[in-house]
Amino acid sequence: MSSPSKRREMDLMKLMMSDYKVELINDGMQEFYVHFNGPIESPYHGGVWRIRVELPDAYPYKSPSIGFVNKIYHPNVDEMSGSVCLDVINQTWSPMFDLVNVFEVFLPQLLLYPNPSDPLNGEAAALMMSDKPAYEQRVKEYCEKYAKPEDIGAAPEEKSSDEELSEEEYESLDDEMAGQADP
Repeated sequence: MSSPSKRREMDLMKLMMSDYKVELINDGMQEFYVHFNGPIESPYHGGVWRIRVELPDAYPYKSPSIGFVNKIYHPNVDEMSGSVCLDVINQTWSPMFDLVNVFEVFLPQLLLYPNPSDPLNGEAAALMMSDKPAYEQRVKEYCEKYAKPEDIGAAPEEKSSDEELSEEEYESLDDEMAGQADP
């Protein structure tokens, strides 16, 4: 039988191998950031969010804590704290789920199908129910203001570390290196 720490390690590696940019906090495997792109067929498309993930000691038997670091306009996300109101993560979590499920299924579903009847952001929920085009416009404004790829250090198209640098990038690095004197 595998221990929670082995499972945590395995799930994190699986997430990293799924082409998500993952930044470990304090070199541990319990807290980290993941760069998450808005789903294509949603007003969040084009936005990139830095998601903070905290794995409890009892993971996978206890759900991870998930929060948006940069602002997002959504009925089920607290605008100030970034906390996510997501039934599957908060109440119906099962050890059968893993971190890849969170980023490939749960969060995209949350952004594609907001639930305004159970809001953490009452203003977003009210706007969504009363004027959906205005709600979608506000979402796009937030994406433009708070979720640009360059704002969180991600390029729109992530490059894997084994890709070669373009000639321009290489020359830019050369120029930087040439400007530094040896001690």
